[in-house]
Amino acid sequence: MKKSLTALLLPVLMSGSCTVGPDFKVPLFNAGDKWKQNQSTTPTALPDTWWRLYKDAELNRLVDLAFKNNNDLAAAKARVDTARALAGVDRAKLFPELNLNAAANRARASEDAISEQMPLGVAIDPYASRYRSTFDLSFDPDLWGRNKRQLESSSAQADAQQALLDSQRLGLASEVARQYFLLRSLDEQEAILNETIKSRSDALSIQQSRADAGLADGLTSSRARTEVELARNDLTDVQRQRGSTENALAVLCGHSPSSFSIARDSKLPPIPSIHADTPAAALNRRPDVRAAEQSLRSANAAIGVAQANFYPNFTINASAGFESLDANRFLDWQNRVLSIGAGVAAPVFNAGSNRANFDAAVSSRDEALANYRNSLIVALREVEDSLLDLKTLANSRQALEQALASAETTKKLAQERFDKGLTNYLEVVDADRTVLQARLLLSQTDARQRITFAVLAKSLGGGWSGK
Repeated sequence: MKKSLTALLLPVLMSGSCTVGPDFKVPLFNAGDKWKQNQSTTPTALPDTWWRLYKDAELNRLVDLAFKNNNDLAAAKARVDTARALAGVDRAKLFPELNLNAAANRARASEDAISEQMPLGVAIDPYASRYRSTFDLSFDPDLWGRNKRQLESSSAQADAQQALLDSQRLGLASEVARQYFLLRSLDEQEAILNETIKSRSDALSIQQSRADAGLADGLTSSRARTEVELARNDLTDVQRQRGSTENALAVLCGHSPSSFSIARDSKLPPIPSIHADTPAAALNRRPDVRAAEQSLRSANAAIGVAQANFYPNFTINASAGFESLDANRFLDWQNRVLSIGAGVAAPVFNAGSNRANFDAAVSSRDEALANYRNSLIVALREVEDSLLDLKTLANSRQALEQALASAETTKKLAQERFDKGLTNYLEVVDADRTVLQARLLLSQTDARQRITFAVLAKSLGGGWSGK
């Protein structure tokens, strides 16, 4: 028996262990050494808390509040914990499993059945007890590395979930900044419209007084009243947008909109000054790129899992303990029980199931590879778009400043010409509308510049240490 057992176990114990399937290598990708919109790049990495570069205390407070209370972020954290736990399940498969099994039972047998097997006149007790307790050991030597590849796959999935959490955290900070600057721009637009309404109301009073005194017809005062009401309509629309933006910030910060408010402040913080680091550095910092890489690693390891299914699977089992019919003699040495053995299961016929699973694993790896490569070029495009937006917005703002200065001059001249009776009031109205439009566009452009910087920070992977 011992010779047979040795012959059974020896090939398993002496054959060693190999790991089938392809080993993972990060695909090569040439990201270049400069940006299209920024020919001279300085390798300056953004700080993790890049939003503090704005030096706006209220923005800092809102981002911290969002990190603490945002429900989508909390769900992402839970997904990371789940993935880590599942990786722990696969890690446990690399080690032997030891279980304690204990049982005690008492049974009654049929007296007629027992009497047929015993001599006449022998008293038989139909009741019998049985006690058994053993430690059962089982181990998969993982000769083909199936369990190792499975652990590699699940660990990579856990790392991918962690990177997605980092990406969501980065995106959350960027979205809070976007909504915050939009809110401040709307505050400024509200102040501009209130100022315009007051100015137009004063003009209306003057024209109405002139009409009442018979110095002008009712057409001028009617036009002035129209301009006042149009400005009030614009103010209502801005207030509606502000309320909606404030509610969006409440949700981002994990609060009910009814209990959340932000004081009005028409002052926007200055735009931080940074240099975009190199394309390769940006890709290394992007958590979404890291997530795509880990998903590719997981899919690559799954090929090894599928390939291992073509080979025999070995198991080693051992059991040791005590068994007795008498509880008082349960731990007697002569009542010990012991067993050891090995098993093998080899695929013979499964109608092509293993081959189909292997082909599916290869296809999944190819899909993950395409997604990874796409994540790289999309990341570079997002940086280029942000750099282009910052450049064009700066030019746009300069043009709007000049347009506003020209419009204010035109408005002043039109008012003087009207006061001298050289033109009608429509010219004054048209000039005033142009000034208002330029001021509102300038306010919106100021907000877009700050929002674009936040988008650039997100595109460069700011807010994630990459560790």
